[in-house]
Amino acid sequence: MPDISRLAGGALATATHALATVRTAAKPLHPSGKVFHGSLRRLGSTASTGVAWLDEPGTDDVEVRLSRAVGLPDALPDIHGLAVRVHGPDGPGDLLFANTGTRRLTRYLLTATRDPGRPMTTLLPYRTPTGAVLLRADGAGDGSFELCWARPSGPWTAFATLQLGERQDDSARLSFDPLLHRVPGLEQYDAVVRLREPAYRRARRTR
Repeated sequence: MPDISRLAGGALATATHALATVRTAAKPLHPSGKVFHGSLRRLGSTASTGVAWLDEPGTDDVEVRLSRAVGLPDALPDIHGLAVRVHGPDGPGDLLFANTGTRRLTRYLLTATRDPGRPMTTLLPYRTPTGAVLLRADGAGDGSFELCWARPSGPWTAFATLQLGERQDDSARLSFDPLLHRVPGLEQYDAVVRLREPAYRRARRTR
């Protein structure tokens, strides 16, 4: 895994711990949000990653949570989050996106914005049979997002469209955990697990 992704993970872990220290809520980050049913239409990829979910066309039922990391008023910049639960034959898989840049270095840096449609990435890459990939989501209007993947410093390849549907009433019942719920073929690097596990272990205890 690239050194830059290790640095991004360390920064994320430090920020999460600092916020958890001053905020006693069960969820120090993304404390509230809106949850929707949705549909994810995979178009397939022009290049192979070795992961069927990225490479092959198909349609998935999903649940989606839109939130703000700190929970600031809408008029103020915040880091917007997009959490996607993919319901597959082997069980659910969770993907988490947050506002970042999109260039070679900035795709690993969180950014605050007032626009929830600004680009988001998974911040840290996944391990695949052909190497590391990072995922990206861009707001496309009308409750839709375009999903892409890229090598750690490579160009972006579109592979799917996410469409939000009916809003659900209860946003508290749905807890996303990308360490427990993985999309088949998208594996977590050991370094990523070590960085994220303490925060997710704490969150599991409060559920």
